[in-house]
Amino acid sequence: MATLKRKNSLDADNCPIRDVLDRVGDRWSMLLLCTLAKNGTLRFSALKVQIGDISQRMLAQTLRRLEQDGFLTRTVYPTNPPRVEYALTPLGKSLLEPVWELVRWAKQNHRRVLDARKHYVPPLRQQAL
Repeated sequence: MATLKRKNSLDADNCPIRDVLDRVGDRWSMLLLCTLAKNGTLRFSALKVQIGDISQRMLAQTLRRLEQDGFLTRTVYPTNPPRVEYALTPLGKSLLEPVWELVRWAKQNHRRVLDARKHYVPPLRQQAL
């Protein structure tokens, strides 16, 4: 018997919020986009230096996904070895507008979040009868 999948606006296939956040909400995407926003066009090696603890493989994968989604461009220059540069697209820049608001909020409220974590007391677990 076939399982019927309930159509729901929060299903990953139908929800634009989940779809976009799943792609840009990973560990590296926002760091790369913000790095390009602050520094302009950068080569692969310069991005690697700026981010620091990202592996070459993960950097390449993340850049590929961001390019696929239209957030950045990849330009290859016919030199030996080839020179490759990455830059934000207008879509990538528009994505960062609300992100900068979140950064501003985080800076203003970080102390309050840390205090709340420090004072949080988890609820007691109910013991099984």
